[in-house]
Amino acid sequence: MKKFLPWIIIIALILLLVKWGIGVNNMLVEKEGLAQAQWANVESSYQRRADLIPNLVATVKGYASHEKETLEGVIKARSEATKTTINAGDLSPEKMAQFQQAQQGLSGALSKLLLTVERYPDLKADKSFLELQSQLEGTENRINVERNRFNKIAGEYNITIKKIPTNFIARIGGFKGMPLYKSDPDSKNAPKVEF
Repeated sequence: MKKFLPWIIIIALILLLVKWGIGVNNMLVEKEGLAQAQWANVESSYQRRADLIPNLVATVKGYASHEKETLEGVIKARSEATKTTINAGDLSPEKMAQFQQAQQGLSGALSKLLLTVERYPDLKADKSFLELQSQLEGTENRINVERNRFNKIAGEYNITIKKIPTNFIARIGGFKGMPLYKSDPDSKNAPKVEF
């Protein structure tokens, strides 16, 4: 029996190491899945915004039909934003930047549309427009919340796959870090307000 004791200890250590590796792998799969699911929530919030835009444009069009260029800009930006999607399992910094750029184009077009609305007091008082504007503001808040949640979950996942000894299992399992959603570089500059 003493003769087999070293082999029993080695086999027990190997089994413990394998069990630990499986546990770490499963934890990484779960964290990666949570980050991917949260990215789907981000995209869902952006889709809600895109779904509200045709109604908003139609309402504005009824009051401000000669603002054709602004309305067409919003429609074009919406089209660009909705065709730019990312597979949650294939997030890369380049794809994230492309997605973000398309969404920023839509945000800019919407801002221009809402500035145009200021010239139409009847439109600003229209119940359906006010409701759409309120839904759009709520959706913008929801987008921000979902982006922040994604960054938190993806950030925790990124930290986990870099920590020792988890990083060994992450490397073996092919787990890669996820890019975080970053603010628009122009957002660091305060907007000019002129009266």
